[in-house]
Amino acid sequence: MSAVFSLDRLTDCGAHKRGHFQLSSGLHSPDYLQCALFLSDPGRAEAAGRLLATAIRGAGEAPDVVVAPALGGLIIGHEVARALDRPFLFTERSHGAMTLRRGFAVHQGERAVVVEDVVTTGISSRETLTVVEAGGAQVVGVASIVNRSGRSNPFDPLLFHTLLEVSFPTWVAEECPLCRQGVPVDKPGSRSSA
Repeated sequence: MSAVFSLDRLTDCGAHKRGHFQLSSGLHSPDYLQCALFLSDPGRAEAAGRLLATAIRGAGEAPDVVVAPALGGLIIGHEVARALDRPFLFTERSHGAMTLRRGFAVHQGERAVVVEDVVTTGISSRETLTVVEAGGAQVVGVASIVNRSGRSNPFDPLLFHTLLEVSFPTWVAEECPLCRQGVPVDKPGSRSSA
């Protein structure tokens, strides 16, 4: 954990919230991370991007391109690409499927790193991996600001870098104790779980 990025720093800027949330994965949790609030400060975003880029360089991954899923990975993906001095591309959901943003393309044999803000289930990152590989590029690693997946490397055997590991409880809706207690659920996530 770095002084630039910690759970206290997330809480201080309002990016770590407590309550009853339905995450974009569909899971319920008493904790929600909205890294966009942390990244809204350009200095913090740049510093976090440099830290992830340093970890990627240190692992010898040497990507040709950085790719991030929209919407959560846009700011941090761009900052990592800037720190690595590499092109930045992003994926978006179109008609229910993840695709590269119109006009973007990866090329055969390119080495790519996928960057995300928060990994819980890893669905958006895995969908982005699939799109990148279908375009002929080789994904050499994944990076995120926060890993809340409960696994040290949710993308094994790929290399995975994160600035912060957190362990927050999550439940499927049918097993959520907050639902059973009648606590209203907030649905701040950017992706529909349907």
